[in-house]
Amino acid sequence: MTHEDERATGGTGPAAGAETGAAETDSTTSAGPRTDRLERHPTGGVRNSLWSWPDAKSPLAVVRNYVVIVLARICPSLRLKNWLLRRIGVTVGAGASWGLESTPDVFWPERIAVGDDAIVGYDATLLCHEFLQDEYRLGDVVVEDGAMIGAGAIVLPGVTIGEGARVAANSLVAEDAPPGTTVAGVPAEVVSRAGEEGGEGREGGEKDLSDD
Repeated sequence: MTHEDERATGGTGPAAGAETGAAETDSTTSAGPRTDRLERHPTGGVRNSLWSWPDAKSPLAVVRNYVVIVLARICPSLRLKNWLLRRIGVTVGAGASWGLESTPDVFWPERIAVGDDAIVGYDATLLCHEFLQDEYRLGDVVVEDGAMIGAGAIVLPGVTIGEGARVAANSLVAEDAPPGTTVAGVPAEVVSRAGEEGGEGREGGEKDLSDD
């Protein structure tokens, strides 16, 4: 729950009731913190878990993924970019757009799903893994229909970007972005909701966002 949600639950009157309803929608969107949805894989040895990556994923698969991702990052054709990413297991919806140098996870791209007409902006990164000291963690990343991720943003494993949600440029998304919201910051928090005064819907302006 965000600070904005906490304020909403403490309010009174019709306006507060509407915000409370939005907060209840947020709580049903995410099944607890993203860390509760991650798969944990302990690693042995005296070094950190990154040294165990060849045991976690086939090196040949990682090399293949890397080559395809490099090509997709610089490819000017959105159709070809989507075709390339589907070849390594990324679920790409109809009309989805990947900006120049946007990057899916190189180890587990098959854990990424990008919905219809969603936008992953310039140099944005979708991560499905975390290598820590004694373990590595895996989680799915879902970008729902019509969502937009701004330039340079990073989405961590286990996160869902809800339908029509917007992620501001250079944000670090460590928790779910509820549908119809705009999130921003490090870590990203809800700064507006569609329909709020001063908020931005899907047809709104591009404040603090870069789609490509």
